[in-house]
Amino acid sequence: MAEVDQKALLQFLLRMGDNTLVLGHRVSEWCGHSPILEEDIALANTALDLIGQTQLWLGYAAEVQGEGKSADDLAFLRDAWDFRNVLLTELPNGDFGQTMMRQFLFDAFQSVILARLLKSSDTTVSEIAAKAIKEVAYHVERSADTVVGLGDGTEESHSRMQAALDYLYPYVGEMFLSDDVDAAMAAAGVCPDPTTLREEYDALVSKVMANATLAIPANAYTHKGGRTGYMHTEHLGHLLTSMQWLQRAYPGCEW
Repeated sequence: MAEVDQKALLQFLLRMGDNTLVLGHRVSEWCGHSPILEEDIALANTALDLIGQTQLWLGYAAEVQGEGKSADDLAFLRDAWDFRNVLLTELPNGDFGQTMMRQFLFDAFQSVILARLLKSSDTTVSEIAAKAIKEVAYHVERSADTVVGLGDGTEESHSRMQAALDYLYPYVGEMFLSDDVDAAMAAAGVCPDPTTLREEYDALVSKVMANATLAIPANAYTHKGGRTGYMHTEHLGHLLTSMQWLQRAYPGCEW
């Protein structure tokens, strides 16, 4: 892997790991608060899956970084401007419909990119993808079914799901932006350029939204800044305060 730009590889791994870390924490906030017990268990399991994927991505990132750090160090000891997650993942949960719409929009992306990463030139990346894609296959099926059930449900549930889609869709485009990091990774065969994933993603999302009787917003505006660390929403800082306070208050504590 000497031909691979290690700095670009690190950024790619942080992007993958931070996405699952931040969304995993967000989803975990539903534990004990879901509408019904079955959903409480399902969301908790989804959060656990995402955190498990984070351990793999950030563990490899720490190895590539070569500073003797661990996945835990990268999760708990970085500040907001060092995170590389897309803005979609850090948005507040909102109501149950908004949470499931966000989950589906992210799951759909995960299902597309992980399928491509199975053929990565980086053996570790392909192995992580092979483990994660099994979980994501279930995630995307479940979130899609829930979006359809609520979207094509009662007048109230339909209205809430349309409002959720209208709010969240402008954040979708960031997942498909491309920069020098993506170009370097694509050239090395580590991962595809994100722009090449959009057509497959749109086909999947359009099919589900049609079944849910929901209209995809026509506005092409895209919120961005998260995956480069240039700009996050105010919500990430609050999330990290909750997620990191114990490690920050008691550095190096073990139990």
